[in-house]
Amino acid sequence: MACYTQNGTRWEIICKEALVLMVRLILFALLPAMAAERPPIVGIANFVVKTDNLEEIRKFYTGVLGYEEVFKHKRPVSTGEFVVFKVNDHQYIEVSQSLANDADDKLIQIGFETKDARKLRDYLFEKGLTVPTTLERDSDGNYSFVVKDPEGHNVEFVEFVKGSLHSRNFGKSVSSRRISDHMLHVGVHAKDAAAQDRFYKDILGFRLLWKGGPQDDRVDWVSMMVPDGNNWIEYMIWRDPPPSPQQLGVWHHVCVGTLDIQAVYKTVIERGYTPRREPNIGRDGRWLLQLYDKHNTRTEVMVRKPVQKPCCSELVDPYMK
Repeated sequence: MACYTQNGTRWEIICKEALVLMVRLILFALLPAMAAERPPIVGIANFVVKTDNLEEIRKFYTGVLGYEEVFKHKRPVSTGEFVVFKVNDHQYIEVSQSLANDADDKLIQIGFETKDARKLRDYLFEKGLTVPTTLERDSDGNYSFVVKDPEGHNVEFVEFVKGSLHSRNFGKSVSSRRISDHMLHVGVHAKDAAAQDRFYKDILGFRLLWKGGPQDDRVDWVSMMVPDGNNWIEYMIWRDPPPSPQQLGVWHHVCVGTLDIQAVYKTVIERGYTPRREPNIGRDGRWLLQLYDKHNTRTEVMVRKPVQKPCCSELVDPYMK
């Protein structure tokens, strides 16, 4: 823009005002592009629960399920030390001996892996969520932070970083005794599915996989797939009265995948564990087997591909094999 100084400084003032207006218009036009974008959320990273007896827990997660104890560490969401059982290099079951009363909720947190925790922090901040002011490496050497979902569950987002405690153990403690080498989903109780959707679907970008229940005309379970991977979270919808501690243990669960449910059933029996029931086909048409630790925290085993038509709604799963 050319500016002239005719008639003293009047033209200079007009020119400056025009320049300011132009800059404002350009910035306004660029605001959508400048807004923080959500980085990829690629899968489940951890499922973290409480116990009052680590030795009994080891008998279940290592002795029955076959997951090796890879290391111990601390977490800001709870006091004490956490024992970490490795499903694979990016997925872990963690247990803290911090349970004071068996009637308490055993779930401490669920976690998801992201490709950029700092950008995700910025994105969630712009969406109005309470997040850390800054994000430095955590005590494990990763970038991670925890938020609350609408039901009050701790939800961690972690970016595994080279040189961290986890990455230094990549390829280690990967047991050949594992009943499964991958998690499929985690389950949490939810009283308000619409509020959960505003967090997981509208903000985080999760997408509907399937919804249904024990009756065709009632939705009790809603499966929402991560936006950039093949894992999902399952809302376990509850109505009055509040769930019992045993019911919470059923709802707050982790699911691992297999291609042969009968082989897993045979394996856990050979290891001295007697399931409460034989494998069965669930309402989503998939083979299922339910296993429980000493506090009734459930590990579900699932064959991802249905063998029957799912009830209640379409199963939208592009990752079935």
